[in-house]
Amino acid sequence: MADPKGFLTTDREVAATRPVGERVRDWNEVYVPGSLLPIISKQAGRCMDCGIPFCHNGCPLGNLIPEWNDYAYREDWSEASERLHATNNFPEFTGRLCPAPCEAACVLGINQAPVTIKNVEVTIIDKAWESGDVTPQPPERLSGKTVAVIGSGPAGLAAAQQLTRAGHTVAVFERADRIGGLLRYGIPEFKMEKRHINRRIEQMRAEGTKFRTEVEIGRDIDAADLRRRYDAVVIAAGATVSRDLPVPGRELNGIHAAMEYLPLANKVQEGDFVAPPITAEGKHVVVIGGGDTGADCVGTAHRQGAASVTQLEIMPRPSEERPGHQPWPTFPMLYKVTSAHEEGGERVYSVSTTHFEGDADGNVKFLHLVEVEFKDGRFEQKPGTERRIPAELVTLAMGFTGIDQSNGLVEQFGLDLDGRGNVARDANFATNVDGVYVAGDAGRGQSLIVWAIAEGRSAARAVDAYLAGASALPAPIRPTDRALTV
Repeated sequence: MADPKGFLTTDREVAATRPVGERVRDWNEVYVPGSLLPIISKQAGRCMDCGIPFCHNGCPLGNLIPEWNDYAYREDWSEASERLHATNNFPEFTGRLCPAPCEAACVLGINQAPVTIKNVEVTIIDKAWESGDVTPQPPERLSGKTVAVIGSGPAGLAAAQQLTRAGHTVAVFERADRIGGLLRYGIPEFKMEKRHINRRIEQMRAEGTKFRTEVEIGRDIDAADLRRRYDAVVIAAGATVSRDLPVPGRELNGIHAAMEYLPLANKVQEGDFVAPPITAEGKHVVVIGGGDTGADCVGTAHRQGAASVTQLEIMPRPSEERPGHQPWPTFPMLYKVTSAHEEGGERVYSVSTTHFEGDADGNVKFLHLVEVEFKDGRFEQKPGTERRIPAELVTLAMGFTGIDQSNGLVEQFGLDLDGRGNVARDANFATNVDGVYVAGDAGRGQSLIVWAIAEGRSAARAVDAYLAGASALPAPIRPTDRALTV
């Protein structure tokens, strides 16, 4: 273990963020560079000798958290990196983007502030890159088998890297112009700079993974033809169909899905545009949806110079303390102030949009809303609470409803879907089509990045066993997922 008395003598301390007035003028990550290194050893030392590390159960990857906490406490960064990579292909992604269910399950968190697991993780991987501990791991021999991976988000990249290292020849197909999926175009630069993706792609190329951008399976390549050309296929295309808001006035100009708005801001950072085609500059912005995607829209609008930003949420304001019906070690729904919320704007809870109002030119000008309360399993409007607010740019960030079926991929493969619009699969991630597997949001539905990586690794193990008869690939195995073993 780390410091036996660390949890008694050291208070929780997290990464410092740059001043709001400074960071809203650029797109760099919000954290003060190097602020973690002087404190992280002591923070890792807060990890307890708790007997049963419930953080393992909280993490879908089964990360070996107490082990790499101990190495970080001793500042043995190479060993810490080895333990970290044993279960996680891309800890620099999760260390920046994961909501850290491991911290919610930390035993210390029962009656104190939990260990800063996420901060320890990101420090280990940043030190590993800095010291050269992250190197390509090409296979010793090739199997002669080929695998196509559809989608280059975290699930697709994890599956591709695992299968390449197992000796298979892997090609990743991405319909966008760059690799990374929503990591590239859905996550703003201020949350994760894209250099972190770029260097992982270079590592994977050096290992032998092939990448094909601007190729959409179902449109550019027939899915059935792809199946004939490859020995196995992993579908990791995500759940990219945005939930819409079919209310009067939805057709007005200036109302966009979040994933229409956010990628354009990222493309400016990639050098594709001088200014984004959709911008919040000088406008009253309304973000509908209170989750992480909504917060990303809020932070993006601040940086584009919005006149005002209002975020709407139909649910009541969450508690700041763990609710009684969400006991430890479950992941509680708590009131969260992200870096974007620190930068300004208003958050309005328990409201529902009734309609939009536009000007003579067909542009949205106002949003009409009403307060609601949840009764008998549905939201009911509260009479007399109707009002309107200025809205010259509206982003819909209400989640996603399933895999995109418009490009023919589902139909051409002949895939079965479940009741939620996701690709149906068995406990080994296999679809109803022989040799075709599904991982990540395409099969699970909208979820966390840590689940995407976990599913990519597990699907890779299943594919490896399908191709080779057995698999030595590690995969995250959870108590409820015993059937994932091959």
